[in-house]
Amino acid sequence: MNLDQYLPVLLFILVGVGVGVAPQVLGRLLGPVRPDAEKNSPYECGFEAFEDARMKFDVRYYLVAILFILFDLEIAFLFPWAVALKDVGAVGFWAVMIFLSILIVGFIYEWKKGALDWE
Repeated sequence: MNLDQYLPVLLFILVGVGVGVAPQVLGRLLGPVRPDAEKNSPYECGFEAFEDARMKFDVRYYLVAILFILFDLEIAFLFPWAVALKDVGAVGFWAVMIFLSILIVGFIYEWKKGALDWE
């Protein structure tokens, strides 16, 4: 097994970690240290908190969030298919058309049920 093939991956990981860690280290070392009571207080959008942080959200918020993630991930499956469209042939094309039709049926169902309405 040739380990030279893994050098670009290792370099990519090292550069990614460096880009993520280096600014934080530089900010910690070179940044001014002037603690203040307001700087150390929790940020609440410029006004005092009016309810408990553990208040319950409407279930529709979670439903819309889950639907967004669901449809977003399903659309992400189309990118590799679009790149390899010439290689997959007619079988791959019709498989994705069935996938998209199921996706559209699900979208219409959610629309008719009112899951996408926000009040």
